[in-house]
Amino acid sequence: MKKFLFNFILPYILYVVIFFWCWSIRKSPKKKEAEDYVQNYSGNYILTLWHGRIFYLFYHLRRRSDFHLLISPSVDGDLLARLARLMGYSVIRGSSFKKAISSTRSLIKILKRGERIIIIADGSRGPRLKAQSGCIQIAGITNSPVIPMTYGAKRKIELSTWDRFVLPLPFSCCTINYGNLISVPPHPNEKIIEEKQTELEESLNLLTKVSE
Repeated sequence: MKKFLFNFILPYILYVVIFFWCWSIRKSPKKKEAEDYVQNYSGNYILTLWHGRIFYLFYHLRRRSDFHLLISPSVDGDLLARLARLMGYSVIRGSSFKKAISSTRSLIKILKRGERIIIIADGSRGPRLKAQSGCIQIAGITNSPVIPMTYGAKRKIELSTWDRFVLPLPFSCCTINYGNLISVPPHPNEKIIEEKQTELEESLNLLTKVSE
């Protein structure tokens, strides 16, 4: 019974709570032309954001089955996967820590089909605000641009978790912000990967700062 409630009832409860919470929030694009450009961009790309900025963007990007999310095959991942599907995303079950090769292959196949993936830049375990190399490596293999994205909120709660998870207060205003496309050359060497990681970190941190 407990497993049934966790797997099949709780996702619907969370969906309703998140939907109406975020529905009450006013959205304000920082650069309308940047958002229009991304929304109308044809072809594959990697959308990436900091772990602490998931909450509102999870709602904002909903109903896009061409966006694929990588979710771990854990018990908590089962809950998140069902919630993501309710939000209209496509879901890949895998982990960046276990069976990483299999997960990476799945992401590469999706991008080569001309679809899009969403990757958390600092991963599921951090360190916080430090871009991991996986996103850059996949971009080089698939010739996919990396698009940084974030949101800011003046009225918010910042949790004392490792990622300083941000919850915008209901009826507040969120500023959505996109960065410039980051291009990664095919088969990047270690130096280029490090340079692109730094570029991504700086872009996401600047976007976050100007969006608050």
